[in-house]
Amino acid sequence: MDTLELLAHPVRLRIVHALRGERELTTGQLCARIPDTSKAMVYRHVDLLAAGGVLEVAGERRVRGAVERRYRLSHDRAVVDADVLAAMTPDDHRRAFATAMAVLVTEFNSYLDREDADPVVDLVGYRQHAVWLTSGELEEMISEFRRVILPLLTNQPTPERTQHLLSPIFFPVEQPPTDSASGPDRPGSSTRSLPEEALEVNAQGEDGTEMGSAPPSTAVPVKLKVRGPGARRRWSW
Repeated sequence: MDTLELLAHPVRLRIVHALRGERELTTGQLCARIPDTSKAMVYRHVDLLAAGGVLEVAGERRVRGAVERRYRLSHDRAVVDADVLAAMTPDDHRRAFATAMAVLVTEFNSYLDREDADPVVDLVGYRQHAVWLTSGELEEMISEFRRVILPLLTNQPTPERTQHLLSPIFFPVEQPPTDSASGPDRPGSSTRSLPEEALEVNAQGEDGTEMGSAPPSTAVPVKLKVRGPGARRRWSW
């Protein structure tokens, strides 16, 4: 199997997620992490990922006469590279997208089934926005997401950290309007101008110090406020 085939399966993708953060887990620990999947299925998919080079053995020991292996991700193989993406057909994208959605639904239901689940306290979010963007604005927005998210991907598990599933999704839903009179400043337009304060993208500390912002001309209607360390954070999208 190539990397796309290996990762485009809900159970295998959940195994990869579980090992993020430089974790080393045994198959038994992975079974505990994915309790809604049978142990036989987890073992089978761990073997497939290991055979495909996505997982590598970090260590092993004998337990009651059997060999217990600890696995970790092989980061070079646990990604779909640009060449593979460029060669993907529409059907490939449909299968990959369906896998991602299946993982989201399964993991979200697993979270809600926990006795301690509290979507408000846990700052759960799954909002959707339809935003008009030029190609330049889209690239800038994605660059900002990468700037924020990529450094966090190296975070390792600690007693203070909870693993969160992030799934940014971008795709066009409507082509640019062909009627030049349909813009927000044209007569008869149904598009309402947003207030200036809704065009800011900023993060502020508890003392109100601005940590970052985007110019109003390129910003999208997104607000982010982060309160100081130890305080409960509030996110508004």
